[in-house]
Amino acid sequence: MTRVCDFLFSFFGLIFLFPLLIIVTIAGYFDTGSPIFMQTRMGRNKKPFTLIKFRTMRVDTQTVASHLANSTSITRLGGLLRKTKIDELPQLINVLKGDMSIVGPRPNLMTQDELIRERDTLGVYEVLPGITGLAQLSNIDMSTPVLLASTDKSMIVEMNLSRYFQLIIRTAIGKGFGDAIK
Repeated sequence: MTRVCDFLFSFFGLIFLFPLLIIVTIAGYFDTGSPIFMQTRMGRNKKPFTLIKFRTMRVDTQTVASHLANSTSITRLGGLLRKTKIDELPQLINVLKGDMSIVGPRPNLMTQDELIRERDTLGVYEVLPGITGLAQLSNIDMSTPVLLASTDKSMIVEMNLSRYFQLIIRTAIGKGFGDAIK
């Protein structure tokens, strides 16, 4: 049932938010010259996929997990996009394609070996990664792989339609900063 909800939310979300997506894309051209950020991430069953987001950091920023990135790399527009979580909206395309869910464990980089081991041990890769999840709402980032993986597993075990909507609502009202740059 969550896949049906994912599809409907992403489809109608992209239609409804299309004007905003265009405005942010245009503003991004003036900010960095390259408004869309695409990066290979690990998906369900450890299958790689291309994550799509609005760029929030300078183009020459080193590819590392958010908790390892330098906050001086964030552009002025990028700071606003991160604060409002608008930078995440293009991931609705990933949800529509079936690479992601609205709710699930945040997809990690292919190079985060310790997190990959912890998640693999707990079976976290058996589900689609998500735009939001319990770890982000609990302010747990990828710097604590054991805690993150166990929180992801807990969310997976407890997931039902009611919990799915609770996590979406908590995200929509601005709770959580799990992927914030320190």
